[in-house]
Amino acid sequence: MTVPTPIVAGNWKMNTDIAGGTALAAAIAAGVGAIVGVDLVVCPPFVSLAAVRDAVAGSGVSVGAQNMHADGNGAFTGEIAPPMLVGLCEYVIIGHSERRQFFGETDDSVGRKVAAAVAHELRPIVCVGETLSERESGNAAEVIRWQVTSALAELDAGDADGLVIAYEPVWAIGTGRAATPEIADQIMGGAIRSTMAAVLGLDVAAAVPLLYGGSVNAANAAEFAAVENVNGALVGGASLDAGSFLAVAVAFAGA
Repeated sequence: MTVPTPIVAGNWKMNTDIAGGTALAAAIAAGVGAIVGVDLVVCPPFVSLAAVRDAVAGSGVSVGAQNMHADGNGAFTGEIAPPMLVGLCEYVIIGHSERRQFFGETDDSVGRKVAAAVAHELRPIVCVGETLSERESGNAAEVIRWQVTSALAELDAGDADGLVIAYEPVWAIGTGRAATPEIADQIMGGAIRSTMAAVLGLDVAAAVPLLYGGSVNAANAAEFAAVENVNGALVGGASLDAGSFLAVAVAFAGA
């Protein structure tokens, strides 16, 4: 079976202006040359996509958007359609817990967005994860299975090339409290990979990179990189510092 190339993606969230984002992207691009065996992605705010794309051009660093609408156009004030992203980025984050929590994102809308991204040859980084109450009640695996099933509902095995899934336990995002490597392995190798296998087939599921997200930083990245079913990281706060972000990449490159 194919072993996925590790991916380390930085979600800048609502941080950096165009000048700051360009400088951060340039610093990351300047430091990536010695890091091999891992793909780097930076996901700036929409307003900086073009500038960041130009700043990392030729470096091997890819660019991702943080969200998109499922429709190709329409009367949706403030939204960004998939065709608008084509040429600006290669990846798009879909279903991040903050989108679900604060902006009404649902499992159904995530599935439609994933299908739209694939249709426009954008690589979806699909986020799934349980809340603290869902984990404490023993329902974490069930929640994750449903989220993965919903995300893949409009895909078939032929659509999975380029798909990425990120496990982000909601209780570990921005809290400084990371899941243990054992928890990550249990969910990612169990609930996520097994659900993908049931929907798309075992070989396809084995080839999809699974990223861990949730307070990943330079200090703990190596612990997660050592986990068999963790194929990279979706990095939040640590991605806003070029040195920290590159250190996470080094941990996965050496895994």
